[in-house]
Amino acid sequence: MIQGQTGKKTGVWSRKVRGPAALACSVLFPVLLTFAPACSGAQERADGVDAKARAEYDLGREAFEGGRLREALGHAQASLRIDETNPDAHYLSTVILLAFCASDETSTDCRFEEAERHARAALESAPEMRDAKNALGVILVHRKKYDEAVSVLKPLAEDILYASPEQAWGNLGWAYLSRGSLDEAIDALRRSLAAQPLFCVGNYRLGLAYEKKGELALAREAFTKALETDKPQCRNLQEGFAARARVAGKLGQQDLAREDLERCRDVAPATVAGKRCAAELGSLQ
Repeated sequence: MIQGQTGKKTGVWSRKVRGPAALACSVLFPVLLTFAPACSGAQERADGVDAKARAEYDLGREAFEGGRLREALGHAQASLRIDETNPDAHYLSTVILLAFCASDETSTDCRFEEAERHARAALESAPEMRDAKNALGVILVHRKKYDEAVSVLKPLAEDILYASPEQAWGNLGWAYLSRGSLDEAIDALRRSLAAQPLFCVGNYRLGLAYEKKGELALAREAFTKALETDKPQCRNLQEGFAARARVAGKLGQQDLAREDLERCRDVAPATVAGKRCAAELGSLQ
């Protein structure tokens, strides 16, 4: 859900957005797992914003919530053709483009470069749009621009006004982890979990950091905490099952590895993770 105004006030755009259910099993973005506050800290649009631009934005938001991504992107782009500087429409375009990447980063529909352009455009018009900063940090990690991601996410994590500090700390930890800075990653991810113990992606990434350090018992514990978090999207975290299976294999616990690979596969057999788990399961049998 996205915090912000409800759209009832004249000239203020509704910023409540709910993401497609398909994103629930993805660890691609905490920005999408909570999907959250699109415009906390964003500048409100002045009264008298072009009604057509707002109507296109609202249609795009509605289509996005219904999982109709192409339709949603078409409306967001139509809104920007009317008002090319609107930060809300740029942010909506960003998260729609990221949603295409959630199930398959190798798809031609996954366009991180274009998503980055929209995130930067949103911030150019609304420098305090904190969730756009978070989204930009996520994109930069995926584009392997780790130092730049850290430079975006560290100030955001330390920003007392950001409503979702676990997101910023978690993504900062991810940037450090991807860069190979394991101690910094563990520190940031612990801060993320201190801010929100139910942030299962934080525990998942903490497990990855411990695994890379060779601390397999701690890695398994973190993965288990992620998967046992009392939220449907956490209990169905495919990459969490895959990671715990991998650690079990390293520990020589083949039965546990097989069990987690089966659960990974069964969550969503058609996804990249589901297919990978099925293939690994076949190699064990």
